[in-house]
Amino acid sequence: MGAQVLLFIRWTCCRFRPSSASERYSHTPQFQRPIRWRRCPTRKTRPHSLLPRLRACAPTGEHSLSSPPSPPSLSKLLAVATNLFPLYVLLGSVGAALHPPLFSFFRPGYITPTLSLIMLSMGLSMQLGDFTAILSRHPRQVLFGAAAQYIIMPLVGCTITRTFGLTRGHAAGLLLVACCPGGTASNLVSYLAGANVALSVLMTACTTLAAVLMTPLLMKVLAGAIVPVDAWGLFTSMVQVVLAPVALGLALRLTPFGRACVRQLEPVLPLLSVIGVVLINGSIVARSALSLRTSALPLFAALLTLHGIGLVLGFAVARLCRYDERMARTVAIEVCMQNSGLGAALAQTHFAAQPSVAVPAAISASMHSIMGSLAAGYWRWSDARKAENRREAAR
Repeated sequence: MGAQVLLFIRWTCCRFRPSSASERYSHTPQFQRPIRWRRCPTRKTRPHSLLPRLRACAPTGEHSLSSPPSPPSLSKLLAVATNLFPLYVLLGSVGAALHPPLFSFFRPGYITPTLSLIMLSMGLSMQLGDFTAILSRHPRQVLFGAAAQYIIMPLVGCTITRTFGLTRGHAAGLLLVACCPGGTASNLVSYLAGANVALSVLMTACTTLAAVLMTPLLMKVLAGAIVPVDAWGLFTSMVQVVLAPVALGLALRLTPFGRACVRQLEPVLPLLSVIGVVLINGSIVARSALSLRTSALPLFAALLTLHGIGLVLGFAVARLCRYDERMARTVAIEVCMQNSGLGAALAQTHFAAQPSVAVPAAISASMHSIMGSLAAGYWRWSDARKAENRREAAR
C-alpha cells in the first residue's frame, strides 16, 4: 500500500511541470508571463500500472531490481558447438584408432550419400547474388586463390611422396588429398584469423566446382604411375557428389519453399556437416587401424609437411604478388585446408582394393583443422599485440 501511495504522488507531481529550466526558475509574475506546462507521457496511465514500467526502466547496476540475464539462444549454442569442429574430428579419429568397433555402424556405403548431403548444405548456404557481386569486384583475387590451390598443393604433394618413402597406398592417398579443393572449414578459420571471409567462401565454391575437372586430371597425371587411376570414374563421381548437390542447393534457394527451409535449417546445417565429416573420417580410420599403427609416423610427418608448406607458401606467394596481409591470410588458409571428406569418399569408391588410400584423407581432416586453428590463433594474437602497440604509441 505504501509503495502505491508513493507512486501516486510521483505520478501527480510529474503530470504538470515546466517544460524548460528557464521557465521553471523564471521570476516573472504569472499574470505577466503565463508558464507553459507540458503533460507527462504517462498521464493516462493508472498509478498502479507504473510499477512494471519503473521496473523495466530501472538502471542495470548491481543495486537494481532487473531480471537475471536470459540464457543464450539455440543459434548461439549451435554456433559454439560448430566452432569446436577440430576437437570433434580429432577425438573421432583417435577413438576410431584405439577402438575400431566404435564406428562399425557407419558402413562404407554411407560415405557417398553423407558427403552428398554435406555438399547440398553447402549449396543451400550459397547465394548467387553475393558471389556475382564479389566476383565482379575481385576477379583477380579469386582466380589467384584457385590457381594457388591447384598449383601449390599438388606440386608439394608430389615432392613429398618421393621424399618420405611412403607406401603406394599412402602415397596415392596423400596425392588425392593434395588434389582436392578447399574445405568448407576454411571459411570458419578465415573468420577466426581476421581474413576476408566473403572471399574465402567464394574461393571454396570456385575450387569445389573446378574440382570436377581438376581432381581427376591431376590424379591421372601425378598418381597414374603409382596406382591405376580411373579418371572418367573420378569425373562422374565428382559430378554426382559435388556438382549435382551444390546445383540442387542453389536451385532450391531460388524457390519460396527452399528459402523457407533454409531459414529453418540454416543454424543446424554447419553442425550436421561437421558430424558427417567426423563419421566419414572415423569409419575410415577404424577400418585401417591395423595398417595405421604400423606406418603411422612417416604418414603423420608427410601430412604435417604437406599442410605446413601449403600454409607458408600460400601466404608467401600472395605477399610476393603484392596482396595485402588480409588477402594473404585468406589464400594461406584456403591452400592449407583441403576437403578431406571428399578425398576419403573418392578413395573409398575408386580405390576399394587398397584401403590404405583413404587413410591419409582421414588423418588430414583433423591435422589441417588443428593447424588452421593454431594459425588463426597466432594471427589474432598478433593483431591484438599490434593494436596495443599502436595505443601505447599514441599516448
